[in-house]
Amino acid sequence: MFLWKDNPLTNPVSGTLPAPQEKRGSSFHQELLKTLPDLRGFARFLTRDATAADDLVQDTVVRALAAQTQFETGTTLKAWLFTIQRNAFYEQRRRFSREQEIMQDFELDMPVSSEAPSMQSARDAITDLGEILWKLPDLLREAIILVGAQELSYEDAACICNVPAGTMKARVSRARSQLAALTATDSSLEN
Repeated sequence: MFLWKDNPLTNPVSGTLPAPQEKRGSSFHQELLKTLPDLRGFARFLTRDATAADDLVQDTVVRALAAQTQFETGTTLKAWLFTIQRNAFYEQRRRFSREQEIMQDFELDMPVSSEAPSMQSARDAITDLGEILWKLPDLLREAIILVGAQELSYEDAACICNVPAGTMKARVSRARSQLAALTATDSSLEN
């Protein structure tokens, strides 16, 4: 194909024509589908509930498809989607808190049961990494999940959490230290 030097349709950097819209859209959809397991995993750590996690993933996908034109080609789709998911989670959390306040104002709350949920034995809790992870503060747990479990770079994880990369590195470091301390504490309880 012959391209004129001044052709406004060509990419000024590569000199090629842009991909047709359908082609770009279908590759976006394919990449989105590939990240669904990771989105579900991150949602499970955020919500601690399989049903709520599925709802959060669905909300994330709907938002991502609606904002598809805002995705910048050349950036990490996974990080972009995790940012949408994280923002949706905190928005839902704020909304839920507000709903609870309103319900309390109208005194429509059910009486709270005084029964404590049955707890695992100490030995089971020690061996369960999930239990140990939930002992971390939210920000540290989020950092270790994004960088450790989801294998995002510090920079991508920092973008998701809207913090500098150095802050993300510090959070991951503190999370690892606290996990080591919790594991050591739990191990000493076993003996």
